[in-house]
Amino acid sequence: MTLQEFILLLVSVAASVTGQLFLKIGALKLGKVNVSNAVNQILSIITTPELLIGLACYGLGAIAYILLLTRVNLSIAAPSASLVYVFSVLIGYFLFKESITLIRLLGLTFIVAGIILVVSRK
Repeated sequence: MTLQEFILLLVSVAASVTGQLFLKIGALKLGKVNVSNAVNQILSIITTPELLIGLACYGLGAIAYILLLTRVNLSIAAPSASLVYVFSVLIGYFLFKESITLIRLLGLTFIVAGIILVVSRK
């Protein structure tokens, strides 16, 4: 993976993780959805700035990912993009005080190890 390709991957992952962060913040503002408020909640999505920012970040991440796919095999790009999972768990832990159990930490370790194995040239 060249430096340009790596930068595209990082932009894609960073934009997607940022999108998830804003979607979570916006979802917390919306509150829980149930049968009685579902229609209002769905309509509120288009007026909640954090949700719109989150969707825009996802769009930017998708554009960077598409550009990455023009340069890198899918078998490299897709597993590398799973770094989003790792960073999302870390954001959940540090910003939203979500717990990281030992089994979840083990899963994250497997994701990182898998990415290293997939992208290594040997």
